Amino acid sequence: MESALYLIPVTLGETEIEKVLPSYNHDVIVGIKHFIVENIRSARRFLKKVEKSIDIDELTFYELNRHTDMKFIGDYLKPLEKDGLPVGIISEAGCPAIADPGADVVAIAQKKNLRVIPLVGPSSIIMSVMASGFNGQSFAFNGYLPVEVPQRIKALKKLEGKIYNENQTQLFIETPYRNAKMIETILNSLRPDTKLCIAAGITCGEEYIKTKTVAQWKKEKIPEIGKVPAIFLLYK
Repeated sequence: MESALYLIPVTLGETEIEKVLPSYNHDVIVGIKHFIVENIRSARRFLKKVEKSIDIDELTFYELNRHTDMKFIGDYLKPLEKDGLPVGIISEAGCPAIADPGADVVAIAQKKNLRVIPLVGPSSIIMSVMASGFNGQSFAFNGYLPVEVPQRIKALKKLEGKIYNENQTQLFIETPYRNAKMIETILNSLRPDTKLCIAAGITCGEEYIKTKTVAQWKKEKIPEIGKVPAIFLLYK
């Protein structure tokens, strides 16, 4: 097995692994003993779903999240850098290093000229653009918008300006329990002809992906996605 930092995607929810991850990923994962993970418990659960026979006690986990002291994350690559052992990064959902702290480790690996290998897997960002009908040549992911309503409206109008002035699709996310409030703010703040795509629960049983203008959404029953991870996309 090639010595490298492997970027290992996971399912976006309680989806069957074989539906979204190629069998090649399985073969790579079972050959790795050192994992950089956002949450150890969920990483262990994912690895057991990949291969029931995996001996979790034989594995070493390095936790990387908002509580991690970033001064020490370079040490997580020592098994690869010093001993030539493969190391894997596992995100909480989707692809590592995309809207994910794993990007900091990848940056260090690149600086040290270590081999980095991304594996194929689901990305809610890419899949939502695919399904929206919006511009896939130029798009931007903006993460979370401000929570305070005045600042949120200001941010939304700034993004709306970009879709008309730069022909660029704009994406952002929200904490699921605030999804309904986000939709309400969008519909009350943006132009009637601006298009909004709501992409929720991608690849999961509750998947919901619809594109309509703001004016059309105002006539529709808003989807009940208060507990479902969602991406919101804007375009002209």
